[in-house]
Amino acid sequence: MPGNKLTIGNVEITSLSDGLLEFDLCNFFPAIPNEDWHGHESHLSPSGGVRFNLACFVIRSEGRTIAVDTGLGPKPTPDTPWGELLNDFAAHGMKPEDVDMVVMTHAHRDHIGWNVVSQDGKYVPTFPNARYYVSTRDWEACHDPALIETRFPNAPDCVWPLEDLGVLELMEGEHVLTSELTMLPTPGHTPGHMSIAISSQGEQGLVLGDVLHNTVQIENTDWVSRADIDPETTRITRRNLMDRLERDGIPVAAVHLASPGFGRIVRTEGRRYWQAI
Repeated sequence: MPGNKLTIGNVEITSLSDGLLEFDLCNFFPAIPNEDWHGHESHLSPSGGVRFNLACFVIRSEGRTIAVDTGLGPKPTPDTPWGELLNDFAAHGMKPEDVDMVVMTHAHRDHIGWNVVSQDGKYVPTFPNARYYVSTRDWEACHDPALIETRFPNAPDCVWPLEDLGVLELMEGEHVLTSELTMLPTPGHTPGHMSIAISSQGEQGLVLGDVLHNTVQIENTDWVSRADIDPETTRITRRNLMDRLERDGIPVAAVHLASPGFGRIVRTEGRRYWQAI
C-alpha cells in the first residue's frame, strides 16, 4: 500500500498536505523552559524549531469522500511554504469535486484555509459538492469578538461564508458521519475541538486533529502550546487519549506530525513514544 494511505477495516485514509510550518521553540512552547528540552532534541527540526505538517486526510467510507481539515489556503507569495493542497489533490488523481463532506476538527486558521475561494468578487466553496461540518462550540467561539483577532483571524473569510452559501452543518456532541465514522468532542485546544473515531470490520482508528502538535507531547502530556485556548482542559484531553491509544493499540492519523502522520502510541523501557506506520 502506498505510504500515504492507511486502511482500517473498510475505511481508507489518504494523507495529503498543504505544506509545512516551522516555529521558534520559545514562540510555540513559551511555557516550557529551554532546559526541559534537554534529551528531547530528536523531536525538533534540524534547526531546533517546531516543524509540523499541514495534513488533509481524505477518508473514504461507505461511498462517501470526506476531507478532514483544509490547511492554510492559497499562497500569499510564490515562495510561501504552504498552499499546496489542491496541487496534492491533483497529484493523487483526486479533484475537489470528488469530496462529499468537509470536516473541520476545529476552526483555527491552519485547518480551514481552503474551505472557500474568491471568485468574481464573492466566495464560493472550494469543494463544490460538499457539505461543511464544524462543531457548534467552535462556530460560536469563532464569532466571539474577544477571540476572533487572536484565535480565529481568518474565520470571517473561511468559515462564516459557509452559512450564507447554504453548505454549513453544525455538530453537537458526538456526531455520526457514517456508520464507520463518529466525531468525538476532544476540547481544550479550542472549545469545540473534535477528533474522528473510526470503527470498521472490528478495527479501530482515530484522527486526532490538534490533540498533538509534536511527538514530545506523547510522553509529556502536560506540555501545552501557545495555540491551546484552554491549557488545563487540553492537558486532560491529551492525557486521557494517550492512555487509551497506548492501552488499546489504536492506529492514529495526526494532522501535524511528520507526513503521512500515521502511527501508534507505544511504550518501550518505561517510556511512551510515537511509532510511525
